[in-house]
Amino acid sequence: MPAPDAIPADKLAKLIGTPRCPVLLDVRTAAARAADPRRIPAARALAEDEATPEALARLAPALAGPVVAVCGEGHRRAQGAAALLRSAGVAAEYLEGGQSAWTAAGLPLIDPAPITARDSRGRSVWVTRARPKIDRIACPWLIRRFVDPGAVFLFVAPAEVLGVAELFGAMPYDIEGVFWSHRGEGCTFDTMLDEFALSVPALDRLAAIVRGADTARPDLAPEAAGLLAASLGLSRMFADDLEQLEAGMTLYDAFYRWARDAGEEMHNWPASRPGGGR
Repeated sequence: MPAPDAIPADKLAKLIGTPRCPVLLDVRTAAARAADPRRIPAARALAEDEATPEALARLAPALAGPVVAVCGEGHRRAQGAAALLRSAGVAAEYLEGGQSAWTAAGLPLIDPAPITARDSRGRSVWVTRARPKIDRIACPWLIRRFVDPGAVFLFVAPAEVLGVAELFGAMPYDIEGVFWSHRGEGCTFDTMLDEFALSVPALDRLAAIVRGADTARPDLAPEAAGLLAASLGLSRMFADDLEQLEAGMTLYDAFYRWARDAGEEMHNWPASRPGGGR
């Protein structure tokens, strides 16, 4: 049975990738990170001087929602950080067994090394073409849910993407000739999954849908045509790209939860028929 203020790895894994994911603070030592730079998806790494009692007390007012502190083994660093945050009025837990327990359970870890552009607040910064449709919404969803919840996305005229990337220190994505783009028959969403080593069944299933919708190959997945229709509909509903992105986050949340939890469920009428819905 977990300690009262601990969350086990399997429970936390169910929250990651959803809007209900807590704020994850990686409070491991610099030596621990040097030994294994990977981190739990969506975790924010705090430098050692950011994980002191004074620094955590300053950080507490800016933390929205529940928090989970993560250290190497789930001992004093994470438990102390969680306790200090609770004393400041933040609903905080620690990961039971720390990152070691997470790794032993075979749960995914990401390597943040591919992120080469961050602002003064530590947020990754990305830039792409305006008027997004599929890949340019799917990729921000993936980044915010699994890599960097605070990531900043800029949408500009196609001819200005590289110039804005250079001027504002951003990573260009989903345009030709850049690192974060289509490779072979895959789309940019596939590239991000590969680079961040995010190979889990639900994301692999979602990737096939995104690829089919984004590259005019609806035969790759029965759901690809539906994603294309919904994406084009959203692009007509919103004139503001950031408003469209927020609406698209909900769309991809739904597709991800379907891929993870409901991919085999059918719906029929009446509900009493075999395979009928509820």
